[in-house]
This record gives sequence, C-alpha cells and structure tokens, in this order.
Amino acid sequence: MTPPDIHLFTAATMNGYKPVIFLEEAGVDYDLTPIDFSKQEQKAPAFLRISPNGRIPAIVDRSAGDFPVFESGAILWYLAEKYDCFLPTDAKSRSEVMQWVMFQMGGVGPMMGQAMYFQRIAAPNGEEHPFSINRYVTESRLLLEVLDRRLEGREWVAGDMLSIADMALYPWARAYPWAKLQVDGLGNLQAWFDRIDARPAVQRALTLPDARPYFWDADQDDRAFHRENAANFATDVQTVKPT
Repeated sequence: MTPPDIHLFTAATMNGYKPVIFLEEAGVDYDLTPIDFSKQEQKAPAFLRISPNGRIPAIVDRSAGDFPVFESGAILWYLAEKYDCFLPTDAKSRSEVMQWVMFQMGGVGPMMGQAMYFQRIAAPNGEEHPFSINRYVTESRLLLEVLDRRLEGREWVAGDMLSIADMALYPWARAYPWAKLQVDGLGNLQAWFDRIDARPAVQRALTLPDARPYFWDADQDDRAFHRENAANFATDVQTVKPT
C-alpha cells in the first residue's frame, strides 16, 4: 500500500498542534510520528536532518522526493499551497492571511511562549523571575487585545472562512490558561474560541499525538503532568552568574 504523502513529526505543544489541525480539517491522510522530549528525540541526528533547529513540528512530503519542511508557519503555508485550501487565491486576501500568520509567529507565539516558560519551566526549576513573568504576561495580554479588536464583527481572523491564520493563532491564544493570562473583557476573542472549539476536526486534532487539557482549562490541576513538563526542559534552565 502506498504511504500517505505527508509524514508529520510533532508533539503536544501549541506549535505542534498547528499542522495536525490543518491535516484534520483538510481531511487528508497522513502519518504521524510523536516526538518524545523526555528522550530528547528532537535533537537526534535523524530528526535534525529534517528540522535543523531541533524543534517540532516538521513534515516530510514523500510525493516531493521526501522534501522536508520545518517551522510551523512554513508548514501551514506549504500544506495550504499543496492542498489548495485555507489560503485565499487573490493577492490581497492572501497577504492578509499571511500577515496574521506572521503576527502569531513574531508576536503571540514568542511572547506567550516566554510567559509559559518562566512560569511553567523556569520557576519550578528554581529560577523565579517576577520581572520577566510580568513583562511577558503583560505583552501577551496586549497581543490578545489586538486579536480581539481584529475579530470585532468577524467570524474568522482573515477573510470569510477558516484559514491558516486561525490555525496558527488558535493553539496559542486558546492556551491562555497555561500562560496564566486573563481574557476577561475580550468577548470577540472568546466567541472565536467557541467557534473553533466546536469544530470536530479541531477536537480530534487536540488529542494528537496526545491530549493536553491542562493547556486549555485553568481548572485542570494535574500536578504530575506539571512536574513532568518542567523536568523535560530542566536542562534548558541555566543560571547566568556574573563574572
């Protein structure tokens, strides 16, 4: 039997869910290989040949001579062009979608990622930095306010249909509990969450390769998972000592 074109390497993270959401929404067949951070599989030589930065997600397109693509935004763009969906064809609408993808890649992801890092990884490993936490939490909230204003009177972030802009932004923005953010007063954003939460393909995607309810629900209190998550990245926490 001929294998699917797309072989996805990913893990249950905000970036890791992006291509899963696309592939489930597109209804295309794909292979999925989970990457285990506790075993440092993302740093293995074979994976580095696919993703030089040693980060997930990454894909290999078998139909294009085993062409590798790394970086989640680039993967969404590649898949949208390959399958001709979730990306408008006219130049202005296409640019609009890509602007909001870049907004996620350059703003929401880095800011919320640092808010999560300092609270969920650094602090449990003995590096408590209130100034850094406050900075990244504050900046993340401001970016969600930008997104909330964008969604006023809109069903989707760009255009009149679900696009890769929504797929890029949703896993990050929706994980506001994991970043310990508040979204009070952001009604447009919360309505957008509800619309995407209700999509069956998204519900499936958020269980692949593993479900992480702690990301999306502030009431989830699995302390074993919190300890495991912090331990997986303990080697990334380095104390900088003055010389």
